[in-house]
Amino acid sequence: MKLLVLGLGYSAGFFARAALAKGWEVTGTVRSAEKATRLSREGIHMLVFDGLAVSSFLAAAIAEADAVLVSVQPGENGDPVLERLSRELVAAPSLRWIGYLSTIGVYGDHGGAWIDETTAPKHSFRSQMRLSIERDWLALGERSGKAVQIFRLSGIYGPGRNPLVKLRQGTATRLIKPGQVFNRIHVDDITGVLMASLERPRHGAIYNVTDDEPAPPQDVVSFAAALAGLEPPPEMAFDLAKLSPMAASFYGENKRVSNALVKRELGYSFRYPTYREALPALLAEGD
Repeated sequence: MKLLVLGLGYSAGFFARAALAKGWEVTGTVRSAEKATRLSREGIHMLVFDGLAVSSFLAAAIAEADAVLVSVQPGENGDPVLERLSRELVAAPSLRWIGYLSTIGVYGDHGGAWIDETTAPKHSFRSQMRLSIERDWLALGERSGKAVQIFRLSGIYGPGRNPLVKLRQGTATRLIKPGQVFNRIHVDDITGVLMASLERPRHGAIYNVTDDEPAPPQDVVSFAAALAGLEPPPEMAFDLAKLSPMAASFYGENKRVSNALVKRELGYSFRYPTYREALPALLAEGD
């Protein structure tokens, strides 16, 4: 199996390493030569793709790929992968699976109600571009006959990026906004869902990749603090907090996101169905 990962960041990196462990040949792209050199030491064939120039090496990697994961953040004008690499992807003779990593943010605010993949997104400025990009990826799948899957991720955490780390760094907060909940997802389960999808590709599939328990964010921080024997940060009323516009926009969206389709269609069993299973494991592993 030859896997190409376009945009080898935090989540995609865990997927790439899992693929390597299976004996797959993995190629990844990053924006800088320095990062490419560092990741190549892990056995990943690394290429530089800055969203503009397409090297002959990248074109060859697409032509040879059996599967492509796209984890490149949108630019001001949309998706640089669609803009620069669509022709090569459509023409790739062996390519049978394309995965695009999106976000549950496309749904907007639903007042804390449960939603699933059939729920109509409530458009916000932040979600409009993502939804447009999702539609363009699905259209590429339709015209090329290749199975394109959209994976809408909730709040990502895992080794080195979790409430335990923030508590030790003194950056954890407990903002109290009554009724506010968030879903989250461990990187190992992102990898697990992607692997399950590779075994059962479906043209035009959209999956919510999220945990079982949408929870108030302050509860997760309190649980992590008790687990690690650390003092939790003081509670702060949301309306008194000084948040960046981006952080404030997250708190403006309140929903409970179902993962039932992933379980039903892909037969996937979550390794960490909630933060209650994941945080003890992260603590045991050194956070």
